[in-house]
Amino acid sequence: MQTENNATFARIDEAAALAHEAQAFYGAASRAVRSALLRGLADALERDAAQLVAIADEETSLGAARLNGELARTAFQLRGFAERVEAGIANRHVDDAAVPGAPPAGRPHLTRVQLPLGPVAMFSASNFPFAFSVLGGDTASALAAGCTVIVKPHPGHPELSRRVHALAERVLREQGLPEGVIAFVDQASREAAVYLVGHADVAAVAFTGSYQGGVALWRAANARRRPIPFYGELGSINPLVVLPHALADGVDTPAATLAASITMGCGQFCTSPGVIVVRDDADGERFAHALAQALSAQKPHAMLTAAMRHGFESAAAHIASQAGVSVRLAAPAHDEEAAAPAPRLFETDAQTFIANAALHEEMFGPAALIVKVRDEAQTLDVLGAVEGSLTVTLWGAQADTPANRALATAAQRIAGRVLFGGVPTGVAVCDAQQHGGPWPASTQPHTTSVGYAAIERFLRPVALQDAPQWAIAATSGTATA
Repeated sequence: MQTENNATFARIDEAAALAHEAQAFYGAASRAVRSALLRGLADALERDAAQLVAIADEETSLGAARLNGELARTAFQLRGFAERVEAGIANRHVDDAAVPGAPPAGRPHLTRVQLPLGPVAMFSASNFPFAFSVLGGDTASALAAGCTVIVKPHPGHPELSRRVHALAERVLREQGLPEGVIAFVDQASREAAVYLVGHADVAAVAFTGSYQGGVALWRAANARRRPIPFYGELGSINPLVVLPHALADGVDTPAATLAASITMGCGQFCTSPGVIVVRDDADGERFAHALAQALSAQKPHAMLTAAMRHGFESAAAHIASQAGVSVRLAAPAHDEEAAAPAPRLFETDAQTFIANAALHEEMFGPAALIVKVRDEAQTLDVLGAVEGSLTVTLWGAQADTPANRALATAAQRIAGRVLFGGVPTGVAVCDAQQHGGPWPASTQPHTTSVGYAAIERFLRPVALQDAPQWAIAATSGTATA
C-alpha cells in the first residue's frame, strides 16, 4: 500500500507542478483566451456526446436520457461562464478617486481588483458524472476565474473521467494552452487525497461528496502551514414542509410529485427531499398514506456503486431502528439482493425528531422521513433542529400571513435555497442561483457551487493604491495573451 501511495504521490507532484507552472500564463490570460477555452470544451463534449454517454451509462446506470440531459447542462454552463468572462465578471474594478485632504474626508486613489487564487484541486462527485465532474461547474468556474485546475476523478466513473480529460487535453493543444491548465490525477486513495489537499502548489479546493470524506479533507486544508479555502458540499436532508393549504385540492397529485422527486436518480441527488413535515391531522394522514402508495409504485434504477448501495441500506436501517420511528413503507424481502433498492418511507413525531440527532442524518438514496407536527410552532421547532441544508421547500405558504413570514424566516436561516413551489431536485444554472447552505450542507455558506456566482470562490480582492494606469490595466483581462 505504501508503495502504491508513493507512486500516486509522485503523480500528484507532477500534476501540481504542471498546474503551478501553467498558472502564471493562464492567470494573466485575456478574457478572450479564457472564454475560447470554455467554449471549446463545450463544443468538444457535444461532438463526443454519444460515446461519452454510452461509457457513463455503463459505469453509472443513470440511463441515456438522464445522461444526455446532464451533458447538455454541462456544455450550457461552460458556455454560460464564457459569456460572463467576456462580460468582465472576473475583472470587475471598484474605483474610488482621490480626494484631497487628510483622512477620513480625504483619501488616496484606490482601485479594488480581483485576482485568481491559483491552482484549484477539484474533487469530482459521484452522482453527476458530467455536471460535477472533470468539466463540471467547479472546473468551469475556476477556469473562468483564471485558475488552473487539478482534477481528482471519482472512482464511480473512472473510464468516463479519463475520456473527458483526454478530450480536454485535445482542446488545450488545439488552442495552444499549457497542459497544466487542466491537470489530472487518476484514481487515488484517501491518503493521496489528503496529500493533494496539503500540496504546497494547491491554492484552493472544491469538493462535492460525503460528510465524512469532506470533513477529513476540510481538516487537512485547515491544518496546512498556510491554510487554504475549502469549498465543500457535504450533504443535506432538504426538509419539505407540507402546509394544510397545499392539500386543499387533494393529496394524490402532491404525493405523486413528491414521490418522483424522492426517487429521482435513485435518490442520489444532493437536493433530494429527505424530511417531510406534515400536520398530524386527517389530511396529513391521508397525504402520508398517498405518499407511501406513490413511492411503492416507483421503480428506481441501480445505485452508482456497491458501496453507495451498502451505505443506503445501513442508513435506512439506522433510521428504522430509532425509538419512536415507524415504518410506512418497508423494503420487500430479499431487497438487498435486487439490482436496485426499493423506496423506503419512515415516520416520527416532532418531539422525537427534535430530540434525536440521528434522525437529522442524510439517507443517500430513495428514502424519506415523515415528521408529524401539531401546529406552526412545532413546524418552526423542527426546522430549528436542522443544522443546515441546501434547500427548504414550503408548500402552501403563498399567502402573506404572520405564520408564513415566520416560516420563511426560519427556512432562510438554515438553507441556501428556499422554494415556495415545486420540488428541490433540479438546480437551475443562472446568475441568481445559490447552491450551498450552513454547515453541514457546505463549508462556506456564503458561496455557491452552482450558477455563475460560483466564480467568486476563486477570486481574491486586492486594493491598488495610487497605482499607475498600467498596473490597473493589467487586471482588466482585455490585454492580448
